[in-house]
Formats: sequence, structure tokens, C-alpha cells
Amino acid sequence: HSLAWLEKFHAAVVDFPEVIEFYRMSGDVDYLLHVVVPDIASYDAFYKKLIDTMPLKNVTSRFSMERIKSTTAYPIAADVKPVKKR
Repeated sequence: HSLAWLEKFHAAVVDFPEVIEFYRMSGDVDYLLHVVVPDIASYDAFYKKLIDTMPLKNVTSRFSMERIKSTTAYPIAADVKPVKKR
């Protein structure tokens, strides 16, 4: 991708209210979008809006069947004492 493409893509995606998380990845997938919509028809509308924004080479979707665990809390123990600097 060119820098201009990256900037245009970033600007477009951050403005989609359906996107609640947006990551640039390493490896074989360039970006990961966490999208929340009420149903498949809404996802289809989002998908069409996304691909209309700019040319995309490959879009792959995966759908969660069941939420087993979801948290935003970091596993930091309250009783851990900070390390003293020497």
C-alpha cells in the first residue's frame, strides 16, 4: 500500500460507527476490524460501505457464534508492590 492509501483507509474506517476496534497487523492479514452490528443484513450494508470506500484486495469475515468471555480489565493484582528504583 502507498502512504496515501493508508491515510485514506485509516480516515475512512475510524469514521464508521460499526467499527469499535481497528488494528494494523503483522503477518498475512494487514488489518483487523472489530465490527458490531445487530444482524447479518446490517453487516452486509457495512461491508458494501467499506468496499465502496476504496479498492481492497481481499476482505475476510469471521463471525462470533457465542461470547464466552469478554473483559477490558487488565490482570494486575491489587496487592503487588511497585519495585523500588535504585
